This record gives sequence, C-alpha cells and structure tokens, in this order.
Amino acid sequence: MHEGELALETEVAAHLIARRFPELGGETLRPVPMTGTVNRIIRVGDGLVARFPLLGATTHELVREAAALEEFAASSPFPAPRSYGTASASEEFDSAWAVQTWIEGDPADPVRSSTSETLAHDLVALIRALRTVDVRDRVFDGRGRGGVLGDHDEWVATCLRRSAHLFDAARAGRLWSVLRELPSASAPVMSHRDLTPFNLLVAEHEGDTRLAGVLDGGDFGPADPALDLVAAWHLFDAPGRHLLREGLAVDDLEWRRGAGWALQQALGLGWYYAESNPRMSALGISTVGRVLADEELSRLIG
Repeated sequence: MHEGELALETEVAAHLIARRFPELGGETLRPVPMTGTVNRIIRVGDGLVARFPLLGATTHELVREAAALEEFAASSPFPAPRSYGTASASEEFDSAWAVQTWIEGDPADPVRSSTSETLAHDLVALIRALRTVDVRDRVFDGRGRGGVLGDHDEWVATCLRRSAHLFDAARAGRLWSVLRELPSASAPVMSHRDLTPFNLLVAEHEGDTRLAGVLDGGDFGPADPALDLVAAWHLFDAPGRHLLREGLAVDDLEWRRGAGWALQQALGLGWYYAESNPRMSALGISTVGRVLADEELSRLIG
C-alpha cells in the first residue's frame, strides 16, 4: 500500500512472537484480512493480536502508544484493546512491534450503518465519555489531524489534483477553501483522533447495530473537539448525523470544523488506496460525497 513498507511472512512472525513471548509459542496464528493501512495484523490464539507496523516504528513510539491504549481503554464505555507487550526491532523485522488484546466485532459499514439510530447514540456515548477525561497540561502534539485545518492545504491540493475522476474536485476545493478559514478550537479535548469505520467494531443485537468495540486508541490525546465528529460523516446519512450532532450539543462552528476534518481525511483515501485497499478508497469517495451533498455545507459555497 505504501512505498517502502516492510514485508513480513507469517512464518517469520511466528518465530518473532515465540521468541519474544515464549508463552505464546503454541498459539494458532491467523493473519487478519487487511482493512487498516499501517499495520500487518496477525491474530494470536483467541485473545490476542500482534501488530507489525508496515512503515516502521521505534520501541519508544510503541511504549507511548501502549500507555495511550491503557488510558483510552479505561475511559471508553465500550471494549477497547489493551497492551500485552512490545518487542524491539530485529534483523528479521526492522521495526518494533506490539501485541494487544483482541476485541470481537465487525468493522462498521458506511452503507449498512448509514441509518442506524442505535449506533449514532452509541457514538454519542463514546465521544462524550472521552471528552470527560482530564487533558491536564497536555496539548495537541502536532501529529496528523486535530490542530489547524489550514495546515493541511498542501496535502489537500495534492489530493484534489489526483481526484478529478472520482468526484467533483472543483466543488470540494471550494468547500475546503471555506472550511479551512474557520476559527480553530479555543481548547482541546481528549480525542480518539481516528474514528473511521474500520476502527469501530459493531455487532447486531435484537435487530439493531450496536457499537461492540473501538480499535486503535494508541493516539488518544488532546485535539480539536471537532476531530472525532468525522465518524458522523464517514458513517451516517443526514438523519444519523443529526442525532449525533444533537446528542453532543455541537454548535455550528464545531460541526463545520468536523466536516472539514472529515473532508481532509476522505480526500486522501479515494485516489491513494484505489489499487492497494479498495475498501478504504470506497470509504473516502463515500465520505466526500456525503460532505458535498450536505445542504448546510452547500449553502456556504452557493
């Protein structure tokens, strides 16, 4: 999927796991079909999963991630992975890697979940719980999304140039030019920072789609309160988005910044993953479509 990503055969992974965690040497290993973009995922027995970074990571980075995972899992009202342990880079795999607990569930689907009121209410409960965590003296770390929308102009311009065949890139560009000018958040809140459907596990319960777990909490930290609102645009049609907006009592400015973060993320998914990860590409195209079709946002650009 990415230039220069690390290769790893399952047999090599088995050797690495058994050497670092001897107690797991007899467990059955099952590669997990790729839906994410930055890790090779291998299930270890029934209760654990090994995550091997495709683009490399240091031990320090994964130790920091493990601490964030623990804080996130303790704060989330829904099941979330906890750290089992980390391993250093080696000759066989030139990156640190980690083992975490396994969470059951299926990735949320932006089509099947688009009208689910129960899932919208569950996401309200999740985001509200995360926002109650004390930020303490922490600030946004400058990595990825969650700071200032306009800081992403160069990437957005690249994506728009590469996406004319996928959606109305000119209209998307006009909307971005408005959203990027919105005032930034006055103060951060604790945020998952990547609430895409592939990080949200669901299960059917009495005919309703319910949130069953939340993955990838390793970036849990301070960010723009609007950042976690990307889930509304990735997952729901207008009625579901309204439920989430009302449930969180989001004002117009924050809601529009959330649309800006969703647009910034989605613009990069369609063209970049067109060949290597079609499901991720389809998500990006779907989300851009929802943003461009929204009546309130459309009024901003005429």
